[in-house]
Amino acid sequence: MVGMSNFFDLRTTAKRFRFIAVLEAMTWLALLIAMFFKWVLGHTEAVAVPGMVHGIVFVVFVIVSIVTAMSLKWTPKITLLALVSSIPPFGTLVFERWAVRNGHLGELSEPAKAQLA
Repeated sequence: MVGMSNFFDLRTTAKRFRFIAVLEAMTWLALLIAMFFKWVLGHTEAVAVPGMVHGIVFVVFVIVSIVTAMSLKWTPKITLLALVSSIPPFGTLVFERWAVRNGHLGELSEPAKAQLA
């Protein structure tokens, strides 16, 4: 299991991608909770801050995905999958796990390859 200190280690492109993918999913969760407060409990202002934060993190995820794609030489198909993964809630987590398992996230994928051998 990845320790917290490793999670905040942002020295490589793959680690930055993982961090932003998790952050994007967390902001999706916050937005979904805020939407519950807005639509079920009637607090219309509930989505203002989580919505803005999620929007900012979404844009950062798109930028980091493109930078990661160029750095790790992803194919256009993998790049498109990464970008599309930001649309459904928690899709970035699914894509990140898939990318690690399939060797698309540099050093994050190496331990997974070693387990298969």
